[in-house]
Amino acid sequence: MTRITVDIPVIETDRLILRAMQETDLDVIADFFADDRSSFVGGPKSRADSWRTIAGALGHWMLRGYGMWLAAERATDRPVGGVGFLFPEGWDEPELGWHLYNGHEGKGYAYEAAIAARTHGARHFGLDGVISYIAPDNTRSAALARRMGATLERQGTLLGHAVDVYRHPTQEAA
Repeated sequence: MTRITVDIPVIETDRLILRAMQETDLDVIADFFADDRSSFVGGPKSRADSWRTIAGALGHWMLRGYGMWLAAERATDRPVGGVGFLFPEGWDEPELGWHLYNGHEGKGYAYEAAIAARTHGARHFGLDGVISYIAPDNTRSAALARRMGATLERQGTLLGHAVDVYRHPTQEAA
């Protein structure tokens, strides 16, 4: 039997831990992807497709050396969302992405996690001045990108859908 391992860094903020997704996170991830609000990040999906999302996230770390973290509350390890970097085949460049699971909006978790991920990506992965693809009607993500200092660079398409492309400032400019 061959066992493949990958080192996924753990990042701690005041309230959150950014860590690798685990199979034990499937219930909360499947619940999120079963809801229509997951449409901004490729949902809705079945439970089986949610499992494949976890496997794909772990595989992205192996192939690219960076990827998505699960964001969990430090005090409870309760998952609150996902954040990190995506660069699948066919994308223009690496993206900083984020999403929150149901019931965790409005607490500042997305901002806290995205700032931590962006800082870590610039310092450790050479991902500085990255983009975020945001659906034009995803006003909450667009507001978060602007709060983080990102600016609307252009309109484009991703996987056949219209997107606004926000450019994050380099860490020297942040």
